[in-house]
Amino acid sequence: MMNKQQGFTLIEIAIVLVIIGLLLGGVLKGQELIENSKIKAVTNDLKAVQTAYNGYVDRFKAIPGDETAATMAARGWTGTSGGNGNAVLAITAAQTFTNGGEQAAFWRALRASGFMTGDPTATGAAALPVNAVNGRIGVSSGTVYGQSGIFVCASGLSTKQASAVDVLIDGPLPATQIGNNVGVLRGATSATNPLAPVAAVPGMTAYDETAQLNPWTLCMKI
Repeated sequence: MMNKQQGFTLIEIAIVLVIIGLLLGGVLKGQELIENSKIKAVTNDLKAVQTAYNGYVDRFKAIPGDETAATMAARGWTGTSGGNGNAVLAITAAQTFTNGGEQAAFWRALRASGFMTGDPTATGAAALPVNAVNGRIGVSSGTVYGQSGIFVCASGLSTKQASAVDVLIDGPLPATQIGNNVGVLRGATSATNPLAPVAAVPGMTAYDETAQLNPWTLCMKI
């Protein structure tokens, strides 16, 4: 007697392919949702520092980080970092991600006052907040990327993330996809991570995911 060999029908194969397609679509959609949430979170990270800074100035009539250690201690705040009280926040661009200058005092002031979470006694680069893509959040003052003032910067962003954050803060990009050297948000890309910002306006660099594979640092004027 001959054995009957049974296989899948075309309908069964079609159903399997449809199920696989749905599963793949769900995975890709989930990844896109995760990526979008990270982009929004980085944007919120920058704006949270801006909000905390402005809230501190409004409440204490002083720049966070510039006040002396004795002034902060008199409020009962823990930590030892302090500024020189000259009404100028002294953090160079090179110190953005090293927590140098008056930056340690900046984070102590915002954390001890309750405007931001974190350990007010922490010092050193490891004390800097971690952003939503596992880069660092740092602060600088003076001239950064062609603008003068006080800035909050985020490191370690991919080209896609940098582009999306730029759009959320400064609006739609031009057809050239170049937006890193205009507006209140500016940035540069380099193999160095974290990349410290510089005083000069960054070169015109298109947000091209296939060409720009190095991490970005973005800085927003507070």
